[in-house]
Amino acid sequence: MKRTQANPLTTVNYDQVEQQFIRILEIEELDKKVAVDPDMVRDFEEAISSAILAAYQYGDDAAHFFLQRVLYRINRLKFFWYDDLQHYTNEHSLYLQKILQRIEAVWEEWELAQIDVVALQAEYVRQGLITRTAADVAPPISADGKFFREQMTEAGYRQLVAIASVDGLVEASQMSRTLGGVANEVHSVLTQLLLEEYGGGRLARKHSSYFATMLAELDMNLKPEAYLDLVPWESLASINYGFIVSERKRYFLRYIGGLLYSETSVPAGFSNYQAAGVRLRLSPDAMAYWNLHIKVDELHGRWMLNNVALPLVDQYPANAWELLLGYDQQRLISSRASASVARSVGEAELGTKSNG
Repeated sequence: MKRTQANPLTTVNYDQVEQQFIRILEIEELDKKVAVDPDMVRDFEEAISSAILAAYQYGDDAAHFFLQRVLYRINRLKFFWYDDLQHYTNEHSLYLQKILQRIEAVWEEWELAQIDVVALQAEYVRQGLITRTAADVAPPISADGKFFREQMTEAGYRQLVAIASVDGLVEASQMSRTLGGVANEVHSVLTQLLLEEYGGGRLARKHSSYFATMLAELDMNLKPEAYLDLVPWESLASINYGFIVSERKRYFLRYIGGLLYSETSVPAGFSNYQAAGVRLRLSPDAMAYWNLHIKVDELHGRWMLNNVALPLVDQYPANAWELLLGYDQQRLISSRASASVARSVGEAELGTKSNG
């Protein structure tokens, strides 16, 4: 699907440039070759410049999509996928890090502009966390949630699962990046949470295996990233934001705030998908991942609040407001992603009807 989009400065074929970038990712000795011949990446860098302007000043969706795809392709090098080792030849490329930081700097500023940081800094953090989690553990059903529950067809359900698979099949991988260092009570709770996500070392009980079970039951492709092209930029942004806060220890409190939101809100969100599956008379295996998280994440949310977030408020009183920032940013980014998935599901259902 072509995503060529006009903006006030130029017209860029983002699909074509992304294919060029995929080839760049596997060039041997990339940093040395770029230093000798900067022209080899000139078209790519000009596309980045154009896309940054188009996305963050003009709200161009195609530019957002391109930038988040670039970030995702760089970020995924931080995980091992048991694939061709050649794919990791530029894992520590300074050039790729420059591109990553160039995009993230503008994107982070754009995201922060949507949050009242001054108000968060003045808020009573402990009560703020308690109030937020109480509201998000059982919120009113949103319009999107109502759509999923009452209107989504099986074609839409498959679209939903396809989009979610890109993250669901590697679930908790980002969390594993935060656990290096000294042990304490907070660290122990996070480790226990990770072990549960990883099924205590038993593959069949790893949460991502439940996602694979769901795909298999629906006779869908189990290969990681098989449905990457279906993922809206808003959902890719949610994945890439996780890399920003999990890879930087200075953002640890923001990461914890975001994880607290995710663990608290998932049962309510996933219950909409589960209700759709029940209405569509799908098997328990076709809803396995949702069923599991509805069961366990309410407990995980309490762990995160009482045994992680609140103790960190006491440990870092001057910076505790960053927990609220991480929570509110994750809520905003997740809400945007959920809305984009609902739109994609709706479009898939319209396409099915028109082809029928």
